[in-house]
Amino acid sequence: MLRLRCKSARGTELLQGLSEASSVRELQERVAALTGIPGDRQRILRGFPPQSLELADRDRRLRDCAIRSGDTLIVEENRNKPNVDLPSTPKQNAHLSPDREPLPELVRKVVPADNSCLFTSIYYVVEGGVYEPACAPEMRNLIAQIVASDPESYCKAVLGKTNKEYCDWIRREDTWGGAIEISVLSKFYQCEICVVDTQSVRIDRFGEDAGYTKRVLLIYDGIHYDPLQRKFPDKDVPPLTIFSSTDDIVLAEALELADEARRKRQFTDVNRFTLRCMVCQKGLTGQTEAREHARDSGHTNFGEV
Repeated sequence: MLRLRCKSARGTELLQGLSEASSVRELQERVAALTGIPGDRQRILRGFPPQSLELADRDRRLRDCAIRSGDTLIVEENRNKPNVDLPSTPKQNAHLSPDREPLPELVRKVVPADNSCLFTSIYYVVEGGVYEPACAPEMRNLIAQIVASDPESYCKAVLGKTNKEYCDWIRREDTWGGAIEISVLSKFYQCEICVVDTQSVRIDRFGEDAGYTKRVLLIYDGIHYDPLQRKFPDKDVPPLTIFSSTDDIVLAEALELADEARRKRQFTDVNRFTLRCMVCQKGLTGQTEAREHARDSGHTNFGEV
C-alpha cells in the first residue's frame, strides 16, 4: 500500500487504501471523499515545487503517474469546470469528514536565539523532547573533544582553522554552530540529522549514507535553528522527535513547513541581512563581511539590525 497524505483547504489527512496498481479514478474517488471536491474539478499536485498530475486518463495506474509512497498530494478545486460527479466511494464515508479525529502534526519548537540554538535544538530532538538550554557548554565541549581526538580527519582544510584553534573557538559561548558541528553530532548520536532550509526549501541530510536507523529534524531560516517535533492532539501524549530513517512522510511534512515559511518570507538572506558588531559597533552586510570582520578584528559578537 502507498503511504500518502492529502492536503486541501480542509487540512492535511491520511489518504489510505491506494496502491501502485490503483487507478487515477480510484485516487479521485478517495480524494473526493476526503475533500468534498468532485473528481472532475480536482487539481492534484505533488513534489517540490508542486507539479500538476495528468488526470485525463482515469484508468491510468498510479505507478505510471510518478506517485510514490511518502508523497503529500496537494488538492485544489478548479471551479471553471462543470460539476459532473464521478462514481464515488460509498456515501457512508461522507459523515467521517466533519467528525474525523485530528491527526498528529509536525511543528516547530521555538528555542532561544542565543548563539547556541543549534546545540539546544539537537539536544532537544535526540533526547526525545527534553528542553535544556544549559546543555550548550556540554555539547560544545563534546564536539571539541571529538575533533581534538582525530586531528587527521579534522584538519585545517576541513575546519578552516587549525585543530586547536577550532577547539578553542567552538567552546566559546558566542560562536555559532553549523554543518561541521551537525556532522560531528550525527556521528556521535548515531542518527541522521535532517536540516530543512526555509529559504531554498531543501533538506540537507547529515549521516544519510551511514546506515543509521534513527532520524531527527531541524528547521533553519538562514541564521537560526529550531527543532521539529510531531505533536499529538491528546495533550497527555508527549511529542515525537525521533523518527525512523525510512519515514519519508516526515520529510515531506518538513518540506511543507519550509515551503510555507518561505511563502511567508520567514527566512534571513545571509548574503543581504544587516548586522552590527556588538564590540566596536561597526555596521556589516551579510555573512561574508561578518566573517571577514571576525577574522581581522577577533570580534565575533554580532547583532542583527
